[in-house]
Parts: sequence; C-alpha cells; structure tokens
Amino acid sequence: MSIQTPRTPQEYEVLTGGGAESAEVAKRGLSRRQLLRRAVGLSLGLVGAEAAYGALTMLYPNLAGKFGAAITLKGKDTYKGAMQKDFILDQAGIFYESGAKAYIMHLLPGDKTFFLLQGDTLNEFLDAQSWTVDGDGSYWAALYQVCVHLGCKVPYRDDCNSFKCPCHGSHYNVDGEYLDGPAPRSLDRFSMSFDKAGNVVVDTGKLNQHVERPDTGTRVLRVPGIDCSAQ
Repeated sequence: MSIQTPRTPQEYEVLTGGGAESAEVAKRGLSRRQLLRRAVGLSLGLVGAEAAYGALTMLYPNLAGKFGAAITLKGKDTYKGAMQKDFILDQAGIFYESGAKAYIMHLLPGDKTFFLLQGDTLNEFLDAQSWTVDGDGSYWAALYQVCVHLGCKVPYRDDCNSFKCPCHGSHYNVDGEYLDGPAPRSLDRFSMSFDKAGNVVVDTGKLNQHVERPDTGTRVLRVPGIDCSAQ
C-alpha cells in the first residue's frame, strides 16, 4: 500500500512539468476530460444566467419616469384651474399629457361647479375616486385616457363639456364619472400628487379601476346638460 504525502501545488508543478494550475489538477486527481467537462458546464451556466437576465430585463424593464411608473409632469401653474362649466381642453380645467396617457383635471370650486354631495360624504367619495385636494381648495384628478368599454381613446369635447368616446358613444363627465352609453363604469384614474418643487406627479403604476357607475345618490358633479351626439 502506497503512502500519500501531502504536497504543495508548487511540488506538483515540478513532478508534472506543468504550471501551478496543472499541479493543483494533479493533486486533486482530475483528468483532462473531467477538467474539460467542468469548464463546459461552467460556460453553459454563465450563458444560461445571461439569457435569464436578458429575459427578465425584457419582461421587467426599468420604468423609472416612463409609463407604468411615477411620471413627473410640469408645475401646477401650468394646469390652469377652471370651474366645471369653463373647461377648455389644454387651456383651462382639463389638460392632456401623452406621456402619462392621462387627462389632468384641475377643478375650481364656485358657482359654475356643481357638487351634488357635501361634507364628509363628499370627502369619502373624492378619496375613493382618487381625487387630490390641493392646499388652495382646488380639486385635481388624473384620468386614464382609455374608455372602459372597449379601450378606445376618449377625447374631451369642449362642445359637450365632457368626454365622449367616438367608438361606441360612452359618455363621461369632466371628472370621469359615467354619464351614459355602454361603458360598465366611470373612467379609471391614476394616483397623483405634488412634489416639493410643486410639480404634478402621476403614478401610472397605480390605477383605480373601481369607480362604479354613479346613481342619483352617489354622483359627485352635476351632469353637463348638453346633448352630446357622436362625431
């Protein structure tokens, strides 16, 4: 029976005529075939890890500042507030932001704004419907541009003082509340806030899809009272 004595990699280097790596291989008793198999296995593992990382990057891209994440828009002063009857697209009360795929509503209280609910009841509904109340007493909301019926983009119609879907006629008030048509509920809304610099921030990753059709006891704003035919 042979007696094995411990040898350093440097001693094996002399015995095998190779470098320190070959000496270490010899010490461990690894053949060239085994070493090759291990190298191939390691390479395949690295390739698999890179492929998995690439797939995850495609499925879950960095959405910072893009649709699907919080998007910082312009300063609050850019979105001029207006009373309900005075909304004009991109001029007063309602503004479209393509990057957020949303309409920014900035509603002022007053004699042309008709709240049908009052007090705590109003506040509860505003909170449930993702309204934001600013420190100056004005009201904000970020309405998703998509009709909840079949997904068409809903334009705001100055002549109707409301939103009217051109595809199937679903009709929504300035605050996105359902008015009439085949839509099953009111427009969806994004969560919105203001940053320290006074910019409007819309979180397009947080969508409120639970604003139901209002009835006479749950409607927030009075209907426009305008015949809005499809165009």
